[in-house]
Amino acid sequence: MSAVIDKADIASYAIRWGDDALILSHRLAEWCADAPELEEDMALMNLALDLVGQARTLYTYAGELEGRGRDEDAIAFTREEREYKNALLVEQPNEDFAYAVTRQFLYDAFSLPFYQALASSKDATLAALGEKAAKEVRYHVKHSADWVVRLGDGTDESHRRMQTAIDELWTYTGELFVNDDLDRRMIAAGIGVDLTALKDSWNETVNAVLKEATLVRPADGWMATGGREGRHSEYMGYLLADLQYMQRAYPNMKW
Repeated sequence: MSAVIDKADIASYAIRWGDDALILSHRLAEWCADAPELEEDMALMNLALDLVGQARTLYTYAGELEGRGRDEDAIAFTREEREYKNALLVEQPNEDFAYAVTRQFLYDAFSLPFYQALASSKDATLAALGEKAAKEVRYHVKHSADWVVRLGDGTDESHRRMQTAIDELWTYTGELFVNDDLDRRMIAAGIGVDLTALKDSWNETVNAVLKEATLVRPADGWMATGGREGRHSEYMGYLLADLQYMQRAYPNMKW
């Protein structure tokens, strides 16, 4: 028999994954008009729009479950930094295009098996999102993996930059596969995804792409954590200053 779980937990779970999508979409949007080629500029914005769509679905559902009158905009734009529960990986800055490509690939390789598993959730709304998002993310994985290979197995300079990005971002990947108390309650209820079970699929994808890209997989060691608890890197505050500016300057504005 499945464990009984309350609506507040489901709302918190939805917000958590909405935060991942929102923050990563913002990082991608920062490349608007700055990508290395016009076609890539358009591609990154399309990826960002997919992620915004996922975040909107999750935030809207969370607001309905909460029953506190918060809509998707209120959840996205009016919380304090510690209230965001996204993974640390997605908030890391765009040091250069190699960082953006690497961050995207490392998260995409996790996101695809996550949404595929979420499609089997006993929660109908989350299951429907999982099915739809998995189709989108399948393209995301291909796109980011192609760039990892293109740059990793490219020039000496592009290879160096990609290896640096892999080495520096690797420490943020361990957090993706840690189940906390909320995850365990959701798993017991047949609603959530066992994150530890996704590691093999992630390893298979990452290892294959890094090998083709002639990049060295960093050794697993100390991993940064805290994002799921609201403890973020120093970059998160600056990101939110941009993300929330309009709503903070003009509260409850309507277009």
